[in-house]
Amino acid sequence: MKAIMVLFDSLNRHLLEPYGCDWTKTPNFQRLSRHTVTFDQFYAGSLPCMPARRELHTGRYNFLHRAWGPLENYDDSMPGILREHGIYTHLVTDHWHYWEEGGANYLNKYNSYEMARGQEGDPWKGRVSFDVPKALDGRKDNSGRQEYINREYMKSEEDHPISVTFRNGIQFLEENWQEDNWMLQIDEYDPHEPFFSTDKYEDLYPHEYSGPLFDWPGYHPVRETPEQIQHCRYEYAALLSMCDTYLGKILDLMDRHDMWKDTMLIVHTDHGFLLSEHNWWGKIMMPYYNEIAHIPFFIWDPRLGLKGERRSQIAQTIDIAPTILDFFGIQAPKDMQGKSLYHTLKDNAKIRDYALFGQHGLHVNITDGRFVYMKAPRMDLKYDDYNYMLIPNSYPDLVSSEMLSSATLHPPFSFTKGVPLMRIRGGSMVQIPGCPPDELFDNDLLFDLEEDPTQNRTTDNPDALKRLREEMVRMMHENDAPRDQYERVGLEAPADAK
Repeated sequence: MKAIMVLFDSLNRHLLEPYGCDWTKTPNFQRLSRHTVTFDQFYAGSLPCMPARRELHTGRYNFLHRAWGPLENYDDSMPGILREHGIYTHLVTDHWHYWEEGGANYLNKYNSYEMARGQEGDPWKGRVSFDVPKALDGRKDNSGRQEYINREYMKSEEDHPISVTFRNGIQFLEENWQEDNWMLQIDEYDPHEPFFSTDKYEDLYPHEYSGPLFDWPGYHPVRETPEQIQHCRYEYAALLSMCDTYLGKILDLMDRHDMWKDTMLIVHTDHGFLLSEHNWWGKIMMPYYNEIAHIPFFIWDPRLGLKGERRSQIAQTIDIAPTILDFFGIQAPKDMQGKSLYHTLKDNAKIRDYALFGQHGLHVNITDGRFVYMKAPRMDLKYDDYNYMLIPNSYPDLVSSEMLSSATLHPPFSFTKGVPLMRIRGGSMVQIPGCPPDELFDNDLLFDLEEDPTQNRTTDNPDALKRLREEMVRMMHENDAPRDQYERVGLEAPADAK
């Protein structure tokens, strides 16, 4: 048995043709949908980038215990488990957060891995003197400067990291497609911002624009002109079409070698991205509307041979690891909360009634597919946010020596395999001034997707609110969420919460 998993970062479900978009050019995603089973109720769990990847390894929610960070020593790792069972695992990626502070221990779970350099602020090429071009938004720190340095070394499409990443993946497939017992993960950073592609893809979206360079929106409310907004959306669409082209190369190879008969294919993302919807850019700090949390998911299982079908049951990122382990005949560890999607694929069997999702320190969210409830953090506890970690590492500069000096030892959680953790105040995105804005605190939101699929107005439904609050507490308790997480969002903690 063999498996290929293609992970695109910040891939917007609502801008893909198989999910109903009629203006983007994504023919290979449409082709993919004809070859696979397409899920209509697939949700992210923990956001953003590295929390989602930890979840991909462990099959359990990350965001209730810690923010962005490495794989912990006690974590189950799906690629590591495959490796232990004699399944060769190979990763090709240009996702530079893997080799940045806060991304440790992921790469080494694979038998081998290959990295393409140059995405976003990846400290790749060195230039002592360099004039940063005038542009709207983008990062103002050294990562912003580094992005434009990196672009100087991408004069042709073949030089772009996405091209190198897929070239590396295709090389692995060409050399190993006749072998058995392996998994290839293609972890592609695009279409993550900045939305840098080539003229070939930008020409797919002709439009008049005379403003400054704008392909890198920040994470903040919209403040640009309508012309600038539309231009940036086209820049995203161009990069999306570039991703579509490289996805097509994988489909071509599977066709060429008739790999459909014995190779699982999964294509998905970690989260979406707001492109001015709800008057926001990005995917950090704002409420996690469906443009961010409701994500695309496609799967081909050669054991079933089902293609061109849709599935309506709720599933999440935590279900991917158990699904891949099940495909290789390996039982998932007891600490994995996710469920194999095999029976959902086979006959649309339900594996859960609700999906829980969020980012550490921000809203806790739950959906049953119709209603979405967002439980806001309390303003009076804005900075009383705690990380529970064994390895005191997070997004660069978020865990300071001052924070570490006040750490206390916390008893083990149910999934830490007897290992106590450090309880550290701070160390998450909420500690950054203005992230999130104060108006997002103490502001719970309830949406009825049947009446308002675009989540433009809240609804007043006491029965749904009561039920979703109760289920949120139940799911947090199943995750062994710490007591302060209930308090942080104004929920009553179960008596045995730690």
